[in-house]
Amino acid sequence: MKTCKSTKVLSIAAAAVFSVFMSGQASATAFDGGIPAGWTGTGNYGTLGANGVVTTSPEGGNYGWVSSRNGVSLGANDLNIGSETNGSLLRSGVFSAAAGDSLNFYFNYVTSDGAGYIEYAWSRLLDSALNPVALLFTARTTPSGNTVPGFGLPPIAATIIPASTPIIAGGPSWSPLGGSSGTCYSGGCGYTGWIESDYTIANAGNYILEFGVVNWLDTAYDSGMAFDGITVGGVPIDPNGDVPEPATLALLGLGLAGLGAFRRRKAA
Repeated sequence: MKTCKSTKVLSIAAAAVFSVFMSGQASATAFDGGIPAGWTGTGNYGTLGANGVVTTSPEGGNYGWVSSRNGVSLGANDLNIGSETNGSLLRSGVFSAAAGDSLNFYFNYVTSDGAGYIEYAWSRLLDSALNPVALLFTARTTPSGNTVPGFGLPPIAATIIPASTPIIAGGPSWSPLGGSSGTCYSGGCGYTGWIESDYTIANAGNYILEFGVVNWLDTAYDSGMAFDGITVGGVPIDPNGDVPEPATLALLGLGLAGLGAFRRRKAA
C-alpha cells in the first residue's frame, strides 16, 4: 500500500510540474514585453493592449502593430503595386519550421481612409535572406464587400477565418492612427475585427514573418494593423514567449528524475 501511495504522489507531482511548464508556454504571447528581441522594423510600429476599436486579441495580453501614421517610403519593401506613398513594416527574427507545420496568427486591419484611397496591409513569409516565400494575406480599404483579401492585389496563400470579412464601418478610434483616430474619409473606413490566418509551410527551413501597411496616393487619413498569437507547429515563434524560466525547467527535471528513480528501485 505504501509503494502505491508513493508512486501516486510522485506521478501527481510530475504531472503537476509538467502542467505548469506547458501552461506557461501556451499562455505566453510574443508582445507582452514589447517588441521581441530579434525583430526589426521600419517606420511606425509598437505594442499595445486593448485600445479603442481594437480589443485584446484572442491570444490575450498585448499585440504588435504597424501604422502608416508617420510612416516612411518603403520602396520595393511593400507589394509595389504602383501608388504607395509611405508606410511601415515589422519583421520577426529568424525561426525554424518543419515541412507541414502550420503558421498561425491573428490580425485586425484598421483604416480611416475611404473610397478612392485604397490603402492596404499585408503579411508575407520570407526566407532567411528576405526573399518572399508566400503572401499570406492582404487587407484593403473598400466601401463594400470583403476587406480580406484586398481587391486588386496578388492572390493570398493562407486560409482566412472567417471567410467573410466586411469592414465594421465608422471612423475607428485607435491611438496608433494618431490624428486620424476617430476620423473617416468617405466610405470604407472602419476595422475588420480579429481575423485568423492559417498557412501550411511546404518546406523545412528558416523563415521570417513580415507585417506591413501603406498609404495610397496621399499621406492623409492613416491605416494600421494589429497582430498577435503567432505560432508555428503550435509553438510561439518568439523565444521571449515560449522559453520557460530556468527554475521551471529545473523543477520539471527534478520531478521526472525522482519518478524515474523510484520506478527503477521498484523494478529492482
